[in-house]
Amino acid sequence: MAQWTSAVGAPALARQLQAQQPRPAGPGTRRPPAYRALADGIRLLVLEGRVPVAARLPAERELAMALAVSRTTVAAAYEALRNEGFLESRRGAGSWTAVPAGNPLPARGLEPLPPESLGSMIDLGCAALPAPEPWLTRGIQGALEELPPYAHTHGDYPAGLPALRQMLADRYTRRGIPTMPEQIMVTTGAMGAMDAICHLFAGRGERVAVESPSYANILQLMREAGARLVPVAMAEGLRGWDLPRWRQVLRDAAPRLAYVVADFHNPTGALADEDQRRQLVDAARSAGTVLVVDETMSELRLDDGTAMPRPVCAFDPAGSTVLTVGSASKAFWAGMRIGWVRAAPDVIRSLVAARAYADLGTPVLEQLGVDWLMRTGGWDEAVALRREQARRNRDDMVAALHRELPDWEFEIPHGGLTLWVRAGGLSGSRLAEVGERVGVRVPSGPRFGVDGAFEGYVRLPFTVGGPVAEEAAARLAAAARLVRTGVTTGTEAPRTFVA
Repeated sequence: MAQWTSAVGAPALARQLQAQQPRPAGPGTRRPPAYRALADGIRLLVLEGRVPVAARLPAERELAMALAVSRTTVAAAYEALRNEGFLESRRGAGSWTAVPAGNPLPARGLEPLPPESLGSMIDLGCAALPAPEPWLTRGIQGALEELPPYAHTHGDYPAGLPALRQMLADRYTRRGIPTMPEQIMVTTGAMGAMDAICHLFAGRGERVAVESPSYANILQLMREAGARLVPVAMAEGLRGWDLPRWRQVLRDAAPRLAYVVADFHNPTGALADEDQRRQLVDAARSAGTVLVVDETMSELRLDDGTAMPRPVCAFDPAGSTVLTVGSASKAFWAGMRIGWVRAAPDVIRSLVAARAYADLGTPVLEQLGVDWLMRTGGWDEAVALRREQARRNRDDMVAALHRELPDWEFEIPHGGLTLWVRAGGLSGSRLAEVGERVGVRVPSGPRFGVDGAFEGYVRLPFTVGGPVAEEAAARLAAAARLVRTGVTTGTEAPRTFVA
């Protein structure tokens, strides 16, 4: 029986490999042989999780044709990968990817680093801040006081607690979008909301238009659901969406679904202006495309002079074209797994019905905690604390990067939690690989694209500040030096760093 669980075709693998930037040659060094470069490219794809472990690779002849190289080159690369433990083969079953003993299984998304690793590793992989105390503790205490009546019920509320649905509806109404609680479904984080939406609207093989770049975990969720992703390039810098490109894709590809982040886009930090929002809603409505708008960053405006446009759903108040996803994870705390969807009542009913076969509902205690915080004003005070912390971290990280890596390019966003950085001509994949060896964990640009795009980028969240931000930049500079000179093995272990 074959030991592979999925397969990657020769054209898809060739696209990913060809999108990789070649390793820079250091002074006096020669470019590696073609087979070695190919083996390194496949190894990087496996280490990053962009080619899954136990995925069957194309036959040597097929990959050679797709890459326009000799079959001997592919055979030698496969043999090198077998010797290093990244490939296993059996006659009649083909070859499939693996990881050597002792190597961690690569993550497909951006999972947080285990807490026990934080002493020696600075984790810039997860765009999330510590809880804003004392408000987390107060919210849970308030929830415990209100829990007894709910403890006498079965505890399953597929649409969410009525009190929290009403609270969220009232908040939209105060923002100028009249909303009924029947237009709200509470979910287990924004990922739970997106999972429900994808299962309802984007069946296997359906086209989904996405920003390019876009949020890596959502892209992977859609891939796992079998969606056919159609990338739409963002405008340069922080200018938001490229509307002519969006109109063309919506007209030509007719995607069933489109996913966008209008407020402090993850990863670029761009803020779409009001006219862009209106035009995109009109274009989606004309194309018959359901527009899913991720608002998880909307409350993280960091600069007081930044004017916030109206929410995208303001241009579709009935919720027939725009589905809005919100969450407590970014504005409050990632450990508070509360998200929500705002849509037309009939859409909410369909989402709730479909949910009965998934997770049944969201934990009652956490819903009570969010409701208590929003009702008492604790939410607004916690968000103000979160903004101040993120602002300081952003400024510290920007200063450290300018000092340690002056050739890296980025725009400074006015909100959100991330910097989208062009890494001075270096490979983001190799920086991510070497970064872990010198004690800093960063996600490479291709995680945020489709088919290997953005190889020259990394995403840096400003979730650390002060001396930790300075140390993170120093370690990134060390990783950059190693990548630039072609030294990517045998680097020394990072020293323990205590903030």
